[in-house]
Amino acid sequence: MAKISKKRKEAFAKFDKTKLYSLPEAVQAVKDITYTKFDASFDIDVRLGVDPRKANQMVRGVVTLPHGTGKVTRVLVLCTPDKEEEAKAAGADYVGLEEYVEKIKKGWTDIDVIITMPSVMPKIGALGRILGPRGLMPNPKSGTVTMEIGKAVSEVKAGKIDFKVDKYGIIHTGIGKASFTAEKLVENAREMMTTIIKLKPTAAKGTYIKSIYVSSTMSPGVQVDPKSVTL
Repeated sequence: MAKISKKRKEAFAKFDKTKLYSLPEAVQAVKDITYTKFDASFDIDVRLGVDPRKANQMVRGVVTLPHGTGKVTRVLVLCTPDKEEEAKAAGADYVGLEEYVEKIKKGWTDIDVIITMPSVMPKIGALGRILGPRGLMPNPKSGTVTMEIGKAVSEVKAGKIDFKVDKYGIIHTGIGKASFTAEKLVENAREMMTTIIKLKPTAAKGTYIKSIYVSSTMSPGVQVDPKSVTL
């Protein structure tokens, strides 16, 4: 049996694992039990009453968190020369086309988001085996295949994130950093939950939001009362 560290024992002693906390209470509880020496990510896990194997129950969307994610998002823009200045002005970290396509073919994926144009997608399609498993493939639904390159880059840099339900029916995503104030984390979480609720598939039956947990890197998860965020 794995040994529980002293810090983890202290963390478990500070909250009730059987209790459903309101969102503000849960956020504060996680901040209180975060002991990492680095600025930990603050995450939310939402279990949905959907069957992701069915196309009409897939939940996927984008949300711009009001206070951003707290992390530096490295953006690569694959575009034609006429869009390069627009991408650079908006804050893209890497801009180009052929040279980056070749780098990716050789295994380079030191980026968080790729934004491109519809006319360039045929070149990127061949990179699917590399980009797909890493969640880097541009997608029109997430706003990463667009002619509005500058706007797309600005939104991603401001805290726009792409999320989708996994094969177990769970959405797991970061919504900030442990150093954020509790109020900012609550507002980010509410924005995320509002978006998820709006995306409820018409084919989904029964309880849609089954459970919500918030946690930080290496902390236990604290359960949130769904009623505190869905009312």
